[in-house]
Amino acid sequence: MTVSPAKKYLFSKILQSWILRYIFLYITIAFVIFEYIFRLAGFLYRFLRGVEVRTLFTIMLFLTAVYSPARAGEVQVAVASNFIGPLKVIKNRYEKETDHRIVIISGSTGKLYAQIKHGAPFDLLLAADALRPRLLEEEGFAVPGSRFTYAMGRLVLWSALPDQIQKEGAEIFQHHPFNHLAMANPKTAPYGRAALQTLKKLGVWDRVREKVVQGENIGQTFQFVRTRNAEMGLVALSQTLDAKNKIQGSQWKVPSDLHDPIFQDLVLLKRAQGNPAAQELVSFIQGPAARKIIADFGYDLK
Repeated sequence: MTVSPAKKYLFSKILQSWILRYIFLYITIAFVIFEYIFRLAGFLYRFLRGVEVRTLFTIMLFLTAVYSPARAGEVQVAVASNFIGPLKVIKNRYEKETDHRIVIISGSTGKLYAQIKHGAPFDLLLAADALRPRLLEEEGFAVPGSRFTYAMGRLVLWSALPDQIQKEGAEIFQHHPFNHLAMANPKTAPYGRAALQTLKKLGVWDRVREKVVQGENIGQTFQFVRTRNAEMGLVALSQTLDAKNKIQGSQWKVPSDLHDPIFQDLVLLKRAQGNPAAQELVSFIQGPAARKIIADFGYDLK
């Protein structure tokens, strides 16, 4: 079907007419908006001319306080693997009582120490020993005078099998056969060092060393035993008391005179000097609520 030239001409005229109408409409609306903007600007100018600078500053501070939401702080906490359980309970309590947020990064104390020296963005270190926090303070990575002992660790020989550990001391390793004994790496994990000292003092190290499987940290060591990949393991008492551990198994609490004391120190890192949330967390950990949580997980308090 063909359209005659007359119809084409008529259609184009109608289209042009509608386009012009819309253009004029938008121009009119724009003029109205600009008029109101100029009126508002004039009102503000006249108002501000009569307001003192001090009064204006006060108004600005008030508006900032009302319309700017308070910023919650964030604390990056590097923690030794043995203390993850109690720290999570402390985190929940602390975050409920403040507007701050805790981010947990766990690992062996030795590896966390190395990461801090290489620039890891941590605010706080909760170590499993006293040596690394002291070194960080001496080497200029930590706030001087911020170091203190937050807990004293307890070592336990634990098995997920209820009848595996029925004796005490060296007799345990003679009474019931086993193929694997788990312990943390003594070079990087303080609990691993305490485990090695214990086995040597008991006089069984030469007998069991071929059966030892080493975890990178005490957390991995505990998993070896929990999953029964190792019949027994020297782990932190706090791990066996954690509510998430549903396996009672069998255990022998290692007497503290079989190894060096496990002083677990906290230190505030240089990055946290301008972070009030980190400093508040340190105070919270020193308070009665956190100390009770720590004691409930089997730690001794200094």
